[in-house]
Amino acid sequence: MAAIVASRHGARFLAALGLVLAAALPLATSAQTAGIDPQAERLLKAATDFLANQKQFTVDASNTFEVVLTTGQKIQYDHRATLSVQRPNKLKAHRSGDVIDQFFYYDGKSLALYNPAEKYFATSPAPGTLEDMLAFAQDKLNVFAPAGDLICKNAYAILMQDVTSGFVVGKAMVDGARCDHLAFRKPGVDFQIWIQEGAQSLPRKLVLTTTDLPEAPQFSILMTNWNLNPTFDAKLFEFTPPKDAKQIEWLPAAPSGIQGE
Repeated sequence: MAAIVASRHGARFLAALGLVLAAALPLATSAQTAGIDPQAERLLKAATDFLANQKQFTVDASNTFEVVLTTGQKIQYDHRATLSVQRPNKLKAHRSGDVIDQFFYYDGKSLALYNPAEKYFATSPAPGTLEDMLAFAQDKLNVFAPAGDLICKNAYAILMQDVTSGFVVGKAMVDGARCDHLAFRKPGVDFQIWIQEGAQSLPRKLVLTTTDLPEAPQFSILMTNWNLNPTFDAKLFEFTPPKDAKQIEWLPAAPSGIQGE
């Protein structure tokens, strides 16, 4: 009997929720216009410019990515990343989660990845700016830094490349922060971004939907604990391998058209 009562309450709740969503959906869909809404462009440009002008910062990023099985079923994996950035050429990140535990170091001269569980590391000379290093890591080493596109000074150009439409969905709350919710489309990818209101127009959430793959898998990043005035130790971005660590070679870069996260 208790189960039946709970089920009825659950059904009523879902029905009520459905009515709320049905009422809200026209507001979002009516906001969409043909082409790119200038307001959506303006909000995205303000956010990317604001972050590009920060000399140093730290942020936590919670990431979820989907893998599509041959049956069409989606499986989600989660990992968390902590980033420390000092412009123009310093980055340290630690990723940990379901399938990864890895440190990422860049000190302006070299790039290093270290897996503490296996005690493996790989290093490579790297270009002298954060933006050039991220492009080098992706193109030559098939390595993607956490939230790499967003932390680049040219993030706006990267995000808006080949965009065909964009609009302001509306207002939303993300981790307690009131945000502008934007949606954009480009060939093969839809992306949504939530940008904090106010003078500190920080990105709070990003969702990428790969529309040219079966079942349209998604990758999402939730950004929390922004600190725009951190204090960094001078050696934070330098990698010194532990004595018992083993150096390995980089895997060959993926063939053109194949990417990883």
